[in-house]
Amino acid sequence: MNDLGWNENKRMGIYGDKGPPVIVLHGGPGASGSAAPVAEGLAEGFRVFEPWQRISGDTPLSVEVHISDLHQLVTDRCGDEHPALVGESWGAMLALAYAAEHPDTVGPLVLIGCGTFDKSSREETVRTRQLRISDYIKKHTKHRSDLRLASQEQIMKWHKMTDCYDCETDCSGYSEAEPFDTNAHTETWNDMLRCQEEGIYPQSFTGIRSPVIMLHGTYDPHPGKMIRDNLKQYVPHLEYHEFEKCGHSPSTEKYAKNDFYRVMCTWLRMNG
Repeated sequence: MNDLGWNENKRMGIYGDKGPPVIVLHGGPGASGSAAPVAEGLAEGFRVFEPWQRISGDTPLSVEVHISDLHQLVTDRCGDEHPALVGESWGAMLALAYAAEHPDTVGPLVLIGCGTFDKSSREETVRTRQLRISDYIKKHTKHRSDLRLASQEQIMKWHKMTDCYDCETDCSGYSEAEPFDTNAHTETWNDMLRCQEEGIYPQSFTGIRSPVIMLHGTYDPHPGKMIRDNLKQYVPHLEYHEFEKCGHSPSTEKYAKNDFYRVMCTWLRMNG
């Protein structure tokens, strides 16, 4: 593992050759390559960049480091254009943090399965996942020993089952996807929690001037309406759209995928 950002290690997918620029931000943190389905789905009408965020190395990762890397990408690749930011999960949180710090360089924001910015929403996310794991194991007793795992270990092992309603695929089906970077996840997420505890986020989001929409599945363990209500205190112009029979990754969900791309692309064209 090295200490390089997106530009130095050249880990970035590029999709499409016409239309307004869009930067797609993967989740995790540390799930490099997981945003490929979203990038591919936007390629017909947009010029799409899918940067793999900085990996773990000698320098501890922070929200500010990721913002700085993203700003370099915006400056290098977009010039005077204001790219849309489309973020999944943690990537949605990064999009908000970037837009708060650089409101004059960014276009519309699409928050897909946005992560949590308050303790109550985080606790509800953990509670939902634990209940789903417990119910599943009760029906599949061969996994009963997993009930002795720590909560975070359970969630990491069973995350697809707890987060998907009916996923057709996941990032593991993409040849460019990388193994989950646990160190990058831990360092970045701990810094995001610090920023929340110190009142930086979501309070600084009052400076966001871009149009913003949350796209959320009703089965997503992240409580969409709770997250929306918290964010709207700071981003009052936030729009919200839910998808039925849909979990945390609408781009790969069997019943919601087509509607998800239709809603997202239409909204981006209207607000770009």
